[in-house]
Amino acid sequence: MPPAGWKQRLEAERRSKDQFFALHHQSPLAPEDRGAFEGLAYYAPDPEYRFELQLHGHEQRQVIEVADTAGQKRRLWRWGEFRFEIGGQECTLQAYKDEPVEERLFVPFRDKTSGKETYGAGRYLDLEPERHLTPDGRWILDLNEAYNPWCAYSEDYVCPFVPPENSLKVPVHAGEKDYRPKDA
Repeated sequence: MPPAGWKQRLEAERRSKDQFFALHHQSPLAPEDRGAFEGLAYYAPDPEYRFELQLHGHEQRQVIEVADTAGQKRRLWRWGEFRFEIGGQECTLQAYKDEPVEERLFVPFRDKTSGKETYGAGRYLDLEPERHLTPDGRWILDLNEAYNPWCAYSEDYVCPFVPPENSLKVPVHAGEKDYRPKDA
């Protein structure tokens, strides 16, 4: 069960992101597209997609290479994995770090909605200890916070592809949906 105010906080963050996309000079949207921008599309907040989980750290932390949208390779540290269920199906997502000293966990994933209802290359989660780590040491993995990488909005951005091991065999009807400009 999410804490009191969870849904309101999530909806406020979404409104703030929409405002940033529409008005901020660092928005990933082209300036000429911002005037017609009416907000991103999201699934309704669903507490069934919010988990408080132990991170199962890998004893042998390996560096993997992941291709990005510019055809380059990026190095990610394979740090640990989260295990949970969606619709009675067991799921596992790997958590990565850019550098071992970094505290933030990066959890990119694809699911059965990818390329249909959500961005085809996948979505991301960023887990920050100050916000996503509970007092008892569990991580909040809230798929309602899943977002599209900025390369979904503009070819000016370069984003890593989701490693194949983070492709879920279930649909995740949570988080941000695919972006379709109004005139598309």
